[in-house]
Amino acid sequence: MDNDLLLEDDGLPIRSFGNWTRDKLHYLESYISMFETSMRQKKWCARCYIDLFSGKGKYRIEHQKEVYLGSPLIALTTKHPFTHYFFVDTEQENVEILSKRCNAFSNVPKRFYVGDANQIVDKIVAEIKSIEQNRPENTWTSLNLAFLDPDGLELEWKTVEKLAKIRKMDLIIHYSQSGLTRNFENYVNANDETILDRFFGGPEWRRIYQKYHLKEPSSVHKHLIDYYKSKLVDLGYAEVKDVEDYETTEPVMRNTKQAPLYRLLFASKHERGHDFWKEVIKRDASGQAELW
Repeated sequence: MDNDLLLEDDGLPIRSFGNWTRDKLHYLESYISMFETSMRQKKWCARCYIDLFSGKGKYRIEHQKEVYLGSPLIALTTKHPFTHYFFVDTEQENVEILSKRCNAFSNVPKRFYVGDANQIVDKIVAEIKSIEQNRPENTWTSLNLAFLDPDGLELEWKTVEKLAKIRKMDLIIHYSQSGLTRNFENYVNANDETILDRFFGGPEWRRIYQKYHLKEPSSVHKHLIDYYKSKLVDLGYAEVKDVEDYETTEPVMRNTKQAPLYRLLFASKHERGHDFWKEVIKRDASGQAELW
């Protein structure tokens, strides 16, 4: 199907988002293009795209008529498609709408799941491992990219851990700066496990927050992101050694008042992935240089 037709209103429900969504998906689209163009000719047994919070597949910017492709259709319409796709959403309706849109133009293998991504991930990891175990001779393990973009704080650290068990698994992770900020005080002294504990993989975030939120309030998120990234390193991901990495490798999406909403964290087990990412985020969707 012509991509211009994909951008038309197909009569199915379309969700509206703020203008910052275009920047986020611009980074995803640019990385997929670079990732697939550079790596497709290798001897991978499969190249898999995983979207754990996939939505309906199309969206509009609030108060505008234009239709844009969401992350699933961006991944499916890339010049050099992946060989396998895995899509998850909590809503049955969203999955039905997405499957109609995806199946209308692409015959590549796709799996659609309804449920909690933090549980469905087990099935996806098992299927990718099965693909690897049954790969043809003289082929490598799979090459994979997971886009982890919930509306808020639904992504749990245990899900990241499970994905990391796949040897070649790049990650683009939604770090909800505004969501975390709204909830710090609600949960920092909680007796039970909280949604923030599940996001960070334990209560250590509380100590970091308490240490910096009064004396260095503007640096709280820097220290929390550094902590999160250190946990990624423990999972085998490459450490980003750029001393200015917080300003250059975690692009921030802002609302209409320029307040930070969320950041995109990137993880790869190979330095080349980080080279790709740094190239991708030099410019936002409008072509402007990314600013802190």
